[in-house]
Amino acid sequence: MRVRALKYLLVYIIPAVVIFSIGSRNMWSYTAVIFIFGILPFFEIFTRGSTRNLAKVEEEVAKQDVLYDILLWLLVPVQYATMVYFLFCISEESLSFPVKLGMMLAFGMSCGILGINGAHELGHRHTWYEQLMSKMLLLTSLYMHFFIEHNRGHHKNVSTDDDPASARKGENVYAFYLRTVAGSWLSAWHLERSRLEKKGLPVLSLHNEMLRFQLIQLALLAAIYLIFGWATLLWFIAGATVGFMLLETVNYIEHYGLRREKKGEAYERVMPVHSWNSNHPLGRLILLELSRHSDHHYLASRKYQVLRHFDESPQMPTGYPGMMLLALLPPLWFRVMDPRVESIGK
Repeated sequence: MRVRALKYLLVYIIPAVVIFSIGSRNMWSYTAVIFIFGILPFFEIFTRGSTRNLAKVEEEVAKQDVLYDILLWLLVPVQYATMVYFLFCISEESLSFPVKLGMMLAFGMSCGILGINGAHELGHRHTWYEQLMSKMLLLTSLYMHFFIEHNRGHHKNVSTDDDPASARKGENVYAFYLRTVAGSWLSAWHLERSRLEKKGLPVLSLHNEMLRFQLIQLALLAAIYLIFGWATLLWFIAGATVGFMLLETVNYIEHYGLRREKKGEAYERVMPVHSWNSNHPLGRLILLELSRHSDHHYLASRKYQVLRHFDESPQMPTGYPGMMLLALLPPLWFRVMDPRVESIGK
């Protein structure tokens, strides 16, 4: 079982290619983008992946194996080291704009894949230190409100029109971006206000975690400006934006067109059929099983290493990198995905 955990070392290919891209200081700065959205999708076209689930005994052993946790926790120092390295490198005035653009995109890949994806897994843990790690990772993408909205909003309202992060059938990804980025941020404020009002605490106070998140993010931006200047600050904001746009693209593909039925005043329970699933092996390992998304929503407390395949889960035709590229071409996306949405339940 210990050997099985080591397969998730594959996630550290991402910081390796990102750091290479940032440090190249030439047109090799686009290596991370080419690897993630060129090489990975190409190989996943030819793979299907295993639908095998762990046996009960194997699952219990995996849940108790701290090596899986260590591999996850190490994402925090790796992401912060990558961020600092990026800030120093991008501040070099001699570098051309195209080279800096590649460096920024590479950093954005790290924010989305290491930062937000790692934060997603850690945010579902119950220990204070893992939740702190989650918030630290989200800070690097200036998307700390995700901690509130995802856990208390998205998981409750997923696959309904009440959820800004669940794409509707016929909605293209660009319209979805406008709706989900603003809607998720506002939803997090609403959730915090409701929580504080129930406790009889003032909304405009440091009891409000959303307010604290904004202050922390502004403090980071101020520190970057004071140390590196305006130009580097703008490059950092651009990279962080790439990171959270990757997240929102993933949100788009994960629940596109899937809807829970309303029974009276409440919606039916979230089931495996309400999330798109992918067993393609490269995406599973690099994204810490995020692509086994159906089981994650069915039982959010399950750790990444024990997520299961369900035969009734709708399956993506390829892995996450390829599906994200497909989403950027709405006519082709609708042609591929709408018939699959319509066939569900038939």
